[in-house]
Amino acid sequence: MSGICADRVVIVTGAGGGLGAAHARTLAAAGAAVLVNDINTEAAQSVVDSIVADGGRAMLNQSDITDYGSSGLAVQQAIEVYGDLHGIVNNAGNNRDRMFASMGEADWDAVMAVHLKGHFCLASHAVQYWRHQAKGGHPVSGRLVNTTSGAGLQGSVGQSNYAAAKAGIAALTLNQAAELGRYGITANAICPVARTGMTTAVPEMAERMAVPEDGSFDHFAPENVSSVVAWLCSPLSQHVTGKIIEAEGGRIAIADGWRSTAGVDKGARWAPEEVGDAFATLLQEEVPAQKVWGS
Repeated sequence: MSGICADRVVIVTGAGGGLGAAHARTLAAAGAAVLVNDINTEAAQSVVDSIVADGGRAMLNQSDITDYGSSGLAVQQAIEVYGDLHGIVNNAGNNRDRMFASMGEADWDAVMAVHLKGHFCLASHAVQYWRHQAKGGHPVSGRLVNTTSGAGLQGSVGQSNYAAAKAGIAALTLNQAAELGRYGITANAICPVARTGMTTAVPEMAERMAVPEDGSFDHFAPENVSSVVAWLCSPLSQHVTGKIIEAEGGRIAIADGWRSTAGVDKGARWAPEEVGDAFATLLQEEVPAQKVWGS
């Protein structure tokens, strides 16, 4: 198939439904061969079947993205079946929502495993493949597309585990971009707002994100986000790296990260009792952060 991702090979995690399925279909429609990864193999196979029925190229992958060795098999499968690998779309996620005072270790570990470790495992194997290519003198056009969240950028009441993992993904993306450009690899993160199984699990959200009955623009359709993902996986995005990109409806924006400020410099050590005076000045001059979701 022709398109901006023609002859590209991309692995999409959590692609059995929601954003992941939309990403896989959009990438395939743009010409990519897609490895559809999900723990729900029946749902993932359905996505594969729909892509193939539309004339695209796709194959099921059952790797466990939280397991380093299993993740390596996904990269191996892509290369063996399609001859190369050009992109990783780290989309898979889960949630175990609790107020922090009620959160248990299992709630914390489950979210960290899927989101943060899941982003590491697959990317690590892909980067090793691309670095080997680059060192062998072969041109590399590698793409890491991560998935963060407003919860990770601003915090979210009742989701401290999810927020911490998503904030970690944003920081990971910045590091990957800074370190991997020398090999021809870009790294960016999507911060999506769309209708998915996770977002519509809350009745109020399900009502707000419902498909318009009048046939007007579907603001919360996951495909709106997928267009940005497909572009990021294409050769056209080589000049864009280290960005946290918000995508919702027809809006695309770059999230502005933490920045240092001028501060207050005494030129000497502050006595403990003097720090309050410094903070009075700092708080007066600061630009307030966006509010924590739910606060």
